[in-house]
Amino acid sequence: MIRYTEEHEWLRLDGDIVTVGITAHAAEQLGDIVFVELPDPGDTVSKGDDLVTIESVKAASEITAPLDGEIVEANQAIVDEPGKVNEDPAGEGWFFRMKIADASALDGYMDEAAYNAMIG
Repeated sequence: MIRYTEEHEWLRLDGDIVTVGITAHAAEQLGDIVFVELPDPGDTVSKGDDLVTIESVKAASEITAPLDGEIVEANQAIVDEPGKVNEDPAGEGWFFRMKIADASALDGYMDEAAYNAMIG
């Protein structure tokens, strides 16, 4: 199951692990990404916490925690090569994985059709 936030993040649920990245639309809006700072595995986070800093040739932005949980993995590959986010935002360009206690927390987010309608 994949859900989308109004902040242009995608959330892919696999068991009790959610992988988080940004959408192709967001990557296009940011332009060439040159720096990514990720949270540390083991960090316990609350929905709304600032977790990721992204710097592109156009702007800097933050990604916040979409859910409460624990960071279980960060994608070191995009720290080493930030351009991977632009090349494959929905695949190899993922940011972090988090363990969540309640999968129903994803119910408030958009499905793909609703997200596509939002970005129109």
